[in-house]
Amino acid sequence: MATSDTQDEIDYYWAKLGDGGDEASQQCGWIGDKFGITWQVTPRQLLKMLSDPDQAKAGRANLAMMQMKKLDIAELQKAFDG
Repeated sequence: MATSDTQDEIDYYWAKLGDGGDEASQQCGWIGDKFGITWQVTPRQLLKMLSDPDQAKAGRANLAMMQMKKLDIAELQKAFDG
């Protein structure tokens, strides 16, 4: 797992790890590199959202994540906030 604090970091890791990698494995923040290793590029904010005691908020964030390839912090936050 590659954890990130900003969208710029997510974009950077996604571009570097995905260069020559397996595009079919791109789902929920997961991406395959050119060596066949699969990584999840995850914002730290998502980890906090998914462990929030408010299960409705956590569930919305999880559902949003499941619909993404590369994770988008702003969209995850929007879903979390309702």
